[in-house]
Amino acid sequence: MDILRILIAILLPPLGVFLQVGIGLHFWLNILLTLLGYIPGIIHAIWVIVRK
Repeated sequence: MDILRILIAILLPPLGVFLQVGIGLHFWLNILLTLLGYIPGIIHAIWVIVRK
């Protein structure tokens, strides 16, 4: 299941984080990072998914 979440995180980083942790601090932080730059959003999303 993590592989699917990682693939989703590459396409839509906030969705990957949402599927892992729901709506919370990491979700809103990822939206901010994705708006500031797509690559930081992807890195954060993959970090959240792999960390748990």
